[in-house]
Amino acid sequence: MKKLERRNLPWIYLFLLPTILIFALFYCWPIIQVVGTSFTRWNGFSRPAFIGIDNYTRLFNMSSFMVALRNIALWSLIAMTFHVWFGVLVALVFFKQPPGWKIARAAFMVPMVISSAAWAMIYRFIFNNEFGILNNIIRIFNPDFNVNWFFQSPASFWAITFTWLFYAVIISLVVLADLMAIPSEIHEAARIDGAGGWQTLRMIDMPLCRFSIGTSIIMSITSRISMFEAIALTSRGGPGNTTMSLSIILVRGISDRNFGVANATAVVMFVMGIAVLLIINRLFRMNESVY
Repeated sequence: MKKLERRNLPWIYLFLLPTILIFALFYCWPIIQVVGTSFTRWNGFSRPAFIGIDNYTRLFNMSSFMVALRNIALWSLIAMTFHVWFGVLVALVFFKQPPGWKIARAAFMVPMVISSAAWAMIYRFIFNNEFGILNNIIRIFNPDFNVNWFFQSPASFWAITFTWLFYAVIISLVVLADLMAIPSEIHEAARIDGAGGWQTLRMIDMPLCRFSIGTSIIMSITSRISMFEAIALTSRGGPGNTTMSLSIILVRGISDRNFGVANATAVVMFVMGIAVLLIINRLFRMNESVY
């Protein structure tokens, strides 16, 4: 058997070769270029000039960059707690299949067909001070209420947060798929042993779904690191730098033809994403089997 496997290795590598080439050409090589040019002064036309870590020093001396890091930290904390666990809660409700759950599931999935840009524009109208539905409802109880949500601090931070906070469709789908994959024999054995609903949830469902929950946390936090449309189409990083993000700084660097600083920002985002991946993998023991 081992001899047969060794004989098939050349064919396996041959079929993998196109994928490896595409991965190296369109993923690995661009990352290498971004890392390399992050240590240069480059306007996109002239030859990049090596300047060491000056771009990174400039980034960490920018007040907008530090505000962006603070915002990402706060958004990540909100994402890994309220956002992810809201999606998990919805998945648990759907898994129990209460009356009308199929209609509720269909309604909950509707935002998936709306692009991030369109979603941002919808919220821009919802939070409009003059004719937005939110302020008009609040004025029923407080006629003097006036808040320009996307253009007034600290309301702008929370307005940006609400554009994604309850949009946990992907998380619910991932966790629900994991819940439905749990063998029914495990739940039957728990019922025979006298386990109640809360005990089954705490001792069986949640531990067996740790892969999907960990994956959801990774997706949620990395989405906050790369979040662009919701900010660019609403507050544009303001007022001041209140809602600044690394992606906004990156795009501004490109617009100013300062590709060295833009690529340094991209490297910081990439490193943060890798760090999140490694930390969550370790915390949720995602390299270990759940069964």
